[in-house]
Amino acid sequence: MSEKVAVLMADYVEEIEYTSPKEAIEAKGYTVEVISPDGKEINGKNGEKFTSDKSIDDAKAEDYAAILIPGGFSPDVLRGNPKNAEFAKHFLENKKPTFSICHGPQFLVDTELLRGYDITSVANVKKDLENAGAIYHDESVIVSDNLITSRTPKDLEDFNNAIQEALTE
Repeated sequence: MSEKVAVLMADYVEEIEYTSPKEAIEAKGYTVEVISPDGKEINGKNGEKFTSDKSIDDAKAEDYAAILIPGGFSPDVLRGNPKNAEFAKHFLENKKPTFSICHGPQFLVDTELLRGYDITSVANVKKDLENAGAIYHDESVIVSDNLITSRTPKDLEDFNNAIQEALTE
């Protein structure tokens, strides 16, 4: 198994929804690689800047053990390029750990694989997830097979604990 976790994100990412899970992932001994639409610097929602390790065109999903999709407005930006959804689809199809918080699960609608998954997210994308066939729960974290989802930054402790547990298995 690969010792790398992909983080798929774009401009306007909610910074803490990247930095906090990143720390949890690295604490389990995994390397985090940031993949962005163009491979360029990513501007966070609140002004922080992040270095991208690869563009979506240069990344190969099979090189990663898991994927993290943080929230903010980044998931909406990711939806603009079908290559991003194809990349994420690999993790769901192959039952690799898939971590997504806040608006991140809304991006996963584009994989067309959410039907039957139990899921949570920020409340305002609930209807999108239900329309995609997911079963929505208003809870801090939901583990449904290989998909781990969470609502907002206030749930990061539970989200990070679930991530670490998934990376231990």
